[in-house]
Amino acid sequence: MTREEHLLTVASEECAEVAQRVSKALRFGLEEIQPGQRFTNAERIMHEYADLCAAMEMLEEEGLVATGGDFAAMVSDKKEKVAAFLEYSKRCGTL
Repeated sequence: MTREEHLLTVASEECAEVAQRVSKALRFGLEEIQPGQRFTNAERIMHEYADLCAAMEMLEEEGLVATGGDFAAMVSDKKEKVAAFLEYSKRCGTL
């Protein structure tokens, strides 16, 4: 395995861990603390997100990924899209 493959694998695993923790929060609530853990699901989501951010930063530092532009603008654009689809869901009666 190359360094590139290793870092991409780490990023992939972190994506899966964020998704898993979000699923747990949907099933059991954001404030639930899993037996044997000390953090709520909300806190654990953010821990997993921080791990993903670290992995993505490492990929960027290696020159393997780049935003290709203004990252803050990319985030803002996504927020607008999510807001539009939330409104659409309301009109569809699913939210």
